[in-house]
Amino acid sequence: MNTRHFSQLPKPYLAYPKVIQGLIFKKPKGEKVLPQVEYVVDSFKVDQKHLKAYNEVCGFKNNGYIPAIYLAVLSQSLQMHMMTTEAFPFAILGLVHIRNQVKQYRKVGVNETLSLSCKFGELQPHDKGVQFDFITTAKVGDEVVVESLTTYLARQKTENKTAVKPAEAKPAELQVQAQWDVSENTGRRYALTSGDFNLIHIHAVTAKAFGFKQAIAHGMWSKAKALSSLSLPEAYEADVWFKLPMYLPSQVEFLTAQTGQDTEFAIRNSKNKKPHVAGSVKAL
Repeated sequence: MNTRHFSQLPKPYLAYPKVIQGLIFKKPKGEKVLPQVEYVVDSFKVDQKHLKAYNEVCGFKNNGYIPAIYLAVLSQSLQMHMMTTEAFPFAILGLVHIRNQVKQYRKVGVNETLSLSCKFGELQPHDKGVQFDFITTAKVGDEVVVESLTTYLARQKTENKTAVKPAEAKPAELQVQAQWDVSENTGRRYALTSGDFNLIHIHAVTAKAFGFKQAIAHGMWSKAKALSSLSLPEAYEADVWFKLPMYLPSQVEFLTAQTGQDTEFAIRNSKNKKPHVAGSVKAL
């Protein structure tokens, strides 16, 4: 395992030229192997102005603590550079974000000094191609405070129609808690804080170039919006599956079911009831 150290978080936009090159230069055929590499930001404090802007877009309170999912979002900058700098075997613009898990072991204060690391997980079969994880770890000193698993699907022809995917929890009797009007500019507002300027999220015109009738919301915005609407335990695991695209603008319902300290939740279209997000929060 090779380790590359950074004195600060690399800027996501610096990776974009190489992402665009991927549309021109095709990846070589043959066996797909993920790089054995770990990227580490050795020491940093969150930019509180940036965190406040993120909280405003996603609905979190500015209460002196860092939402665990925010650290997962910061790690996406490392992910972008890992995919564009290393011998990454897939076209980045063809990847589909299908799942995200975040574990918070304790609350993290906005003034704490952190380290952030990211590495690839293993390639796994999927009935529509192959899937893989990014594994993110945030520490204060030697103490692990947040861990995140981000799962992507690389679509490709496969004869394996029986690939085993992790079992999703059996749906509980969810009750509608709120109805949200998600505005057309949500993708652009979130992109400004997350650094994820994927064209499918920015505007209907650019989304149509990739086969979508309208721009679609970022999955990580949808998860953050859901988590900001819950009373989260001090230590918890939040696991989300991303379902059908949420077109912008859109009117959606937020649903929950409570069992002790554990919560199942979902976001679905208000009109046709089709699912956008299915997730759970479990106390640790």
